[in-house]
Amino acid sequence: MSLAQPTLEDIWKLFQETDRKFLETDRKFQETDLKFLETDRKFQKTDLKFQETDRKFQETDRLLKEVSKKIGDLGNRLGDFVQEMVRPAVVRIFRERGIDVHEVHPNIFVERDGDAAEIDLLVVNEQEAIAVECKSHLTREDVEDHLERLGKIKRLLPKYREVRLMGAVAAIVMSDEVARFAYRKGLYVLAQSGDTVLIRNDGKFSPKIW
Repeated sequence: MSLAQPTLEDIWKLFQETDRKFLETDRKFQETDLKFLETDRKFQKTDLKFQETDRKFQETDRLLKEVSKKIGDLGNRLGDFVQEMVRPAVVRIFRERGIDVHEVHPNIFVERDGDAAEIDLLVVNEQEAIAVECKSHLTREDVEDHLERLGKIKRLLPKYREVRLMGAVAAIVMSDEVARFAYRKGLYVLAQSGDTVLIRNDGKFSPKIW
């Protein structure tokens, strides 16, 4: 039995069906390409948003550093202000306590044998010396740092090795708790009162001698 030969009409229908399938496949490829383009566009938008967020973070970080520097500079200037406020008064107020000092040396920096110390004010005579730490806002840690500093001054400044070395702290802002802590540690506590500076320690106070 012989197979029927395809007619021209059959062949034409086959070509038409094949062409339709090619067109359908091409349409699907175009849709897929559009989806890829849309996905790429979304990724580009997301990347731009990440870049913008990163730029804002960098700007915020820069502003925070700038503010921190300004606050630090202000703190330093306030510390200098306290020092300039205390310096003219220290000779008078310690003489009133029976310590006949007559020299004030500001901003002493000393470095010896790999160690160093900075002293805001050193008030002296031939037998006695008082190292004064000046702060805008005095904390307990500042007091502890000054106590450590006092412990090495004679080693770093041997010309004062034979004097009776004492310590004092001065500040614009000083809580009662910090003032009491400094008092108990044997330090003179200096505070502003109106236009002058006074010693807050009472008559029972006995300074620590280093």
